[in-house]
Amino acid sequence: MNKWITESGAGFGVTIETEELLYSAQSPFQKIEIYRTSNLGRMLVLDGVIQLTEFDEFAYQEMLAHVPAFAHPEPRSALIIGGGDGGVARELAKHPSIETIDLCEIDGMVVAAARKYLPFIACGFDDPRVRVHIGDGAEFVADRKAAYDLVIVDSSDPIGPNESLFNDDFYRRVKRALKPGGIAAAQAESYYLYPQVATRLTGIFQRVFGNTAYSGMLVPSYPGGTIGACVAADDGRDVRRPARRPAPGTALKYYTPAVHEASFVLPVFAEKLFEEAKK
Repeated sequence: MNKWITESGAGFGVTIETEELLYSAQSPFQKIEIYRTSNLGRMLVLDGVIQLTEFDEFAYQEMLAHVPAFAHPEPRSALIIGGGDGGVARELAKHPSIETIDLCEIDGMVVAAARKYLPFIACGFDDPRVRVHIGDGAEFVADRKAAYDLVIVDSSDPIGPNESLFNDDFYRRVKRALKPGGIAAAQAESYYLYPQVATRLTGIFQRVFGNTAYSGMLVPSYPGGTIGACVAADDGRDVRRPARRPAPGTALKYYTPAVHEASFVLPVFAEKLFEEAKK
């Protein structure tokens, strides 16, 4: 009999049928599991929380990477904090103007497991512009001043090893690490399931950067099927309109300039939540 894996929280859950446990280990930070599922390809789970499935990972990776990247007229340097699966790096590498991509992941065992068991996404590490650093992202970014056009925080929930990435001090460090006109983006949870997390991060972004917007995306294998990102420019300009378009032939499955703009259109209740958070 196949085993059903359930992620649950906030009164919601998603259950995915698995055929084989390919990898399981306890790192110094979290439990790492990789499964072969019956219908969604391979799946990465950290401390019981689904991080990605082969079936729909492109939606999250493309939107977290390309919304901030295409909002910038010509990004040349990028920092990813987290992102140990390699997906955001894979997507940023599709921008020919980018010359360097630093990736700082606290858990080296996630990187190693992804390289071995998730080659469809860990291929992001193979680009020569990508430099992997194993360590605390909050400490790494503190040593960088005006170094990056893009800083993308690809973190999981604000508990455990990621708790230090959800406070004003950390994002003030991110702002200092941006070059003039630079753009920051961070995973910001679902406003349906975790409105307190989404609004907390929106409030932090508003205090640190000013003009902040929430970009929503659809990812069926996450509980509730939705998640989002806070996006802001260090100079407060509007990031809801792309400054560039993908070059013809760019391999994309989800992102388009129209989807970029539409992702910032929110239902009335969410608009009210975020407006309150910005006060």
